[in-house]
Amino acid sequence: MSTPAPTCWPTLSYQDAPAAIRFLVEAFGFKEHLVVPGEADGEVVHCEMVWPEGGGVMLGSTVRSVGEVEATTAGAGSVYVVTDRPDEIHAQAMARGATEIRGLRDEDYGSRGFTVADPEGNRWSFGTYRGA
Repeated sequence: MSTPAPTCWPTLSYQDAPAAIRFLVEAFGFKEHLVVPGEADGEVVHCEMVWPEGGGVMLGSTVRSVGEVEATTAGAGSVYVVTDRPDEIHAQAMARGATEIRGLRDEDYGSRGFTVADPEGNRWSFGTYRGA
């Protein structure tokens, strides 16, 4: 049985989308899949970041010169990412400047994980909980 392609994509907006892309790669381990630049310098109209363990997120600049989708406010998002490597990702995220919201810990329902904020305030939770 193969894993189906993602059909649900959390979408975030950033004031500095190129910096956000670098942070997501370096701090969390996302893979850059597709980046559509805008007309303005540093503008990202659309970006797809793939999570190596399955799924992904989309992002773009808060101010866009093209496109019909109005961007959300930077820092308004929250994403939960399933991983078998929460300890490794926590250490990597903290070393790259993430702001700790909830430290790495074991939960009473059997999950291990943490929550951090990226440089623009979006919250990212990583943990072993795969849903009920």
